[in-house]
Amino acid sequence: MAEKPKTACVFFRKGSCRNGDACPFSHDPSLPDPPAPSPKAPAGGGGGGKPAPPPIVVTLKPGTPYVSIDVECVATAIQHNARATAQIALVSQAEQPLLNLYVKPDVEVVSYLQPLTNLSKELLDQYGMPFEEAMRMLRQQLPKNAILVGQNIGKDVEWLQLKEGEDFAEMIDLSALFRVWNAKYNSFTYFGLDHAATCWLGQANDGAPHNAVTDAVKSMQLFNLYCRVQHNPEELAALHQKLLATPLAPSFAKQNPTYEGCCMGNRKTCTCGAPFFS
Repeated sequence: MAEKPKTACVFFRKGSCRNGDACPFSHDPSLPDPPAPSPKAPAGGGGGGKPAPPPIVVTLKPGTPYVSIDVECVATAIQHNARATAQIALVSQAEQPLLNLYVKPDVEVVSYLQPLTNLSKELLDQYGMPFEEAMRMLRQQLPKNAILVGQNIGKDVEWLQLKEGEDFAEMIDLSALFRVWNAKYNSFTYFGLDHAATCWLGQANDGAPHNAVTDAVKSMQLFNLYCRVQHNPEELAALHQKLLATPLAPSFAKQNPTYEGCCMGNRKTCTCGAPFFS
């Protein structure tokens, strides 16, 4: 019979070894306690091995207009990427609405997604204008040196067919300002506009429909708040920690994988087969 090793079994000392005589470590009570294991990162790349990257610093440019833009869309087919612009909002850095435009799509609307958008056929029939007219009005109000601020602002720019460097100067995506470093997984956790507004502004949406103007105002309020606290590490860390600690309210897409037959783009429950690009 092979001689038992002289390394004590840590589980035997705790009364939890399940290997009995087959244990590769010694159950001799006279041996010294085994050394404590060195810390290891959990499987999947966690463990906090990497230091948290520094927060993003927003350097405001004097004389440059900062504006927020938000878009609400209606569904033009059942696929989650079949959407048409139906409301456009433009808000100043002073958090004041500059434009609130309704657009009547030139294609058939399958669903107005009213619980999400607060849009309806009656509203667009009464106030809606052609997309081209709305864009003419938007471009008149949008300075070419403006910096656009918004949650996933690149998607709004795509809906509006705006061109960076031509219609505006650059973009600041708020999702990068809200992100919080998760040391367990060595990666960032990202949050949506509703969650950030709940935690940082005390403005819980509570499942109410969205509105482009309201969301654009919230975006600018959050941007201005971040600019005020970004050089105060303790205050910024407390805001970021609040994002992590506050329970997430379920999104409309999570609560409604489909609405009026239209896929809402929940990756886990999508059945429409349309691709995801982000």
